[in-house]
Amino acid sequence: MKPSIIAFCVLCAFRGLSAQAPAWQPSAGHTQVPIWPSTVPAGRPGPDSESIATAPKLVAGNPWVYVRNVSRPTLTVYSPKEKNTGAAVVVFPGGGYQILAIDLEGTEVCDWLTSKGITCVLLKYRVPNSGPSWDQLCGCDLETRSSMPLEDAQRTVGLVRFHAAEWHIDPHKIGVLGFSAGGHLVAAVSTHFDRRVYTAVDAADQESCRPDFAVALYPGHLDYGKRELNARIHVTRHTPPTFLLHAENDNVDSVSNSLIYYTALKNAGVPTELHLYAEGGHAFGLRRTTFPITAWPQLVETWLRTIGMISP
Repeated sequence: MKPSIIAFCVLCAFRGLSAQAPAWQPSAGHTQVPIWPSTVPAGRPGPDSESIATAPKLVAGNPWVYVRNVSRPTLTVYSPKEKNTGAAVVVFPGGGYQILAIDLEGTEVCDWLTSKGITCVLLKYRVPNSGPSWDQLCGCDLETRSSMPLEDAQRTVGLVRFHAAEWHIDPHKIGVLGFSAGGHLVAAVSTHFDRRVYTAVDAADQESCRPDFAVALYPGHLDYGKRELNARIHVTRHTPPTFLLHAENDNVDSVSNSLIYYTALKNAGVPTELHLYAEGGHAFGLRRTTFPITAWPQLVETWLRTIGMISP
């Protein structure tokens, strides 16, 4: 699907949004931590005011909350309450690089992961466009407009590895998981880890920002209707093992995004698992529906055991 059509779909979905509320806060017992020190521009609040709102379109019969105008990115650590496998996953919510579906594709994911003994690190990252002018991206590559999402992703993976002992994480079992635009960010950080796209600011930036595994769910922006991989996604044999999932009737991010990325990964010799379903649509998160695709969390759990990230 062309970027202009994707933009139109995203904008239509957010018309008539409810009144905005104050900035997002995690549930009790969890603290947001700024990922950048205040001494660098990315660590200083920008002119736009972060806010949250409830989207009008229900998913599995329930509303969902989104965050917009993020100018100071944060991470929130959700630790397992009982068993701890040592594995950790940095989660990138989707939202068309316009907003972040912070519960549907964020906190609800953390609830699932921590119940399986996996530490979840929810990243509230900066997006290239948080206002109504998202259509200006039509025909352009997102990363030529802004590298902010990739900066935040690289920084966060490095931070998790830097704090691995403190957060009871195995530094060799740190993965990333993202939905839609967050799925694109998964591919970006999986293929851009040999050097930072920003100037190092402290010791955390000396750590590797390569994920040990990656999960991309209905990813977008990998195929711009050319039937070839986005030129800015450079897959090599060092790209981490990857799990892909997509519905063939996804009318926002075409299934070709996953197919093209899968082909590039296989050609490079990267261990890859792809699951395609006839129905499921787009942006369903973990919410249960009548479609078989919503059983995907169990598939991911099995895959993580297969690649040795969690124990059988």
